[in-house]
Amino acid sequence: MQADFRRKLRQFAGVATLSALALSAAPASADQIADIKAKGQLVCGVLGTDEPFSFVDPATREIVGYDVDMCNAVAKSLGVKPVLKQISVAARLPELQQGHVDLLAASLTHNKERESQIDFSLSTFITGQKAMVRKESGITTLGQLDGKKILTVKGSTMESNIAAKIKNATVVSFDNSPQALLALEQGKGVAYVNDETSLVSNLVKLGPAAKDYTLVPQYLSSEHLALGIRKGETGFRNQVNQVLSKMETDGDAQKLYDKWFGPNTKMKFPPRAFKISTDKID
Repeated sequence: MQADFRRKLRQFAGVATLSALALSAAPASADQIADIKAKGQLVCGVLGTDEPFSFVDPATREIVGYDVDMCNAVAKSLGVKPVLKQISVAARLPELQQGHVDLLAASLTHNKERESQIDFSLSTFITGQKAMVRKESGITTLGQLDGKKILTVKGSTMESNIAAKIKNATVVSFDNSPQALLALEQGKGVAYVNDETSLVSNLVKLGPAAKDYTLVPQYLSSEHLALGIRKGETGFRNQVNQVLSKMETDGDAQKLYDKWFGPNTKMKFPPRAFKISTDKID
């Protein structure tokens, strides 16, 4: 009788242990919007080194930019304070996945590979990747970069795109855009690859020396930039997309483009050829 009781007790304990393990292994189900409102702030991961998306304003020493304004709009819609956390390109996805930031507003390219790791908002900007070279190099096509040393940013889609589009290239990666640009100036590579928007900004920063550099006309890829959201946070993703859609409908998205890229800015980009309306990628 006692042996039978002890046997049943062991069976019950085993079932209880398995149940506890199953519960601990199950993903936590949380409402991110409620969490953000409870803490009273939206923490956005930004680069702070990629003008005009997010960069340090020399006059105020505050981080400003196109991505920052979108972070601010999402925070306003939730009635909370926007808080910016500066992160590196390579740290973007880990910082989001580990819950250190609520939203990535960090010049983030939406691609198929990343879809398995995080979710994306509607595309907020569409650009392409190009190569910057010295004019004296005589390089005018991507094919002329075959087998050459190419500079870019660590943890970016540029790394894989260079490998796919430029034969036998040696890719040398740096933590951020300013470092990669400096390496090109120092002759540590024959070309520097980045989004066209970043390269145009880099040319502006070169000042008079910009006349010595040029962009190779061909694109390595088409890049759809978006805000990054933790996987499975459907409610928060819908909230972000509603904010972005309203910005497009109200004309605020166009004003934002003109503010950071328009004819009265240092970027002087052509008129906006895209709308914030879809999360479909090429």
